[in-house]
Amino acid sequence: MEVTTADGTTLVSNIAGSGETVALVGDAGYGAWQWGWQHAALTGPFETLVYDHRGTGRSDVPPGPYTVETLADDLESVLKAHDVRKAHLVGAGLGGMVALDYARRYSRARSLCLIGTAANGGDIDTTPLAAPRDDPAALRASLRNALSPDFFSEQDTTIDQLVEWRTEDATQAGWAAQQAAIEAFDAGALYEITLPALVCHGTADAVWPVSGGEQLAEGLPKGDFFPLSGAGHLCHVEHSRVVNDEVLGFLEAR
Repeated sequence: MEVTTADGTTLVSNIAGSGETVALVGDAGYGAWQWGWQHAALTGPFETLVYDHRGTGRSDVPPGPYTVETLADDLESVLKAHDVRKAHLVGAGLGGMVALDYARRYSRARSLCLIGTAANGGDIDTTPLAAPRDDPAALRASLRNALSPDFFSEQDTTIDQLVEWRTEDATQAGWAAQQAAIEAFDAGALYEITLPALVCHGTADAVWPVSGGEQLAEGLPKGDFFPLSGAGHLCHVEHSRVVNDEVLGFLEAR
């Protein structure tokens, strides 16, 4: 575990493996567990860096609202502290927005993998995904909105594990501050972001509409869209093998 201070806020991260760095930039509210499936696949061929946004998990929870720009500045602080000169960015939801903003304003990004995200957050409400982290029943109910009905009904053991992990997710204050960042975000002129980009999106995402992913890929000069049929918002959990194959193939081609 490594600790970085950004603008007086403590950010907790972990780095493992060797090779080119892949920074895993998390979704609103969720802790590092959300990358468990990708971390296992990427660590080895690449060096993986996972950190908690301000407001989440082991990192500090300064008063909100936050902005995507502030969260991208946090990412820069973490990469700089780890002496990372260049990094592939894999971002989910809010993390995808952070990756987009970071790629526009900083020079360390090599490529973008954007999962279940959008270029504009004005119509996105993550409230259905949030729940008090000390209420297991509410956490379980919220996962119905993050996963497809089939996955939720068929993967009881996995759901139990997710509920346990979610007890260390963002506080309600942290989640609200991150939701404010989503609502205020507009990536602007996507044609200015010329990095290679893979955009993955679950076609059954009930919170971040798949149309947002399609439009994002279309607007990025080097964007490719990869739909995950029937998957919900946490498509990289539901279809982890498929996502891992796509992400690895994309990164290795760079």
